[in-house]
Amino acid sequence: MPVARAVEPRLNSYPFCIVWTPIPLLTWLLPFVGHMGIADSKGVTYDFAGPYDISEGDFAFGTPLKYIQMDPALAAGGDAGTPRGAVWDAAVRDANAVYRGRMHNLLCDNCHSHVAMALSLMKYQGSTAWNMVWLAAQLFFAGKYVSAGAVVWHWLPFAVICSVCIAVSLLAPPAGPGGGRGSR
Repeated sequence: MPVARAVEPRLNSYPFCIVWTPIPLLTWLLPFVGHMGIADSKGVTYDFAGPYDISEGDFAFGTPLKYIQMDPALAAGGDAGTPRGAVWDAAVRDANAVYRGRMHNLLCDNCHSHVAMALSLMKYQGSTAWNMVWLAAQLFFAGKYVSAGAVVWHWLPFAVICSVCIAVSLLAPPAGPGGGRGSR
């Protein structure tokens, strides 16, 4: 079985990977929310970037900060004897074709759903029931950061916002008698 090529973030190459990057403002407030894509066997990323739009090799919200490299041998779709890398690529292509015809919906049919469809089409780990919630949890808890700087880029805005909120609450004047402002 051929070994998957190495992930090379400096070359923006993520073969057989699910990739993730923050969405400005949204991720700063909710650090588990972000933008997801999937890469083919050559390492080219694809993401459902918006209505009827699949980006190829140009991730919608910047370069990936986290990734999980999957095992193409666990792609069970296709005919017997078909190389697993070919099964992976065909499923990514098919999911791209479907999502080029879909309207983007932030909560129900989004970039995570696109990746879930690709994994379901290839019957990754024998399953056709991949979903966006499971994928988001996997990336959040098991994803690898591309560098130490990526960790900072992901968490610093959230830490600053939390620090400002705490500082403001500590510096706020106490409520007067009666429990609130302007009470007599």
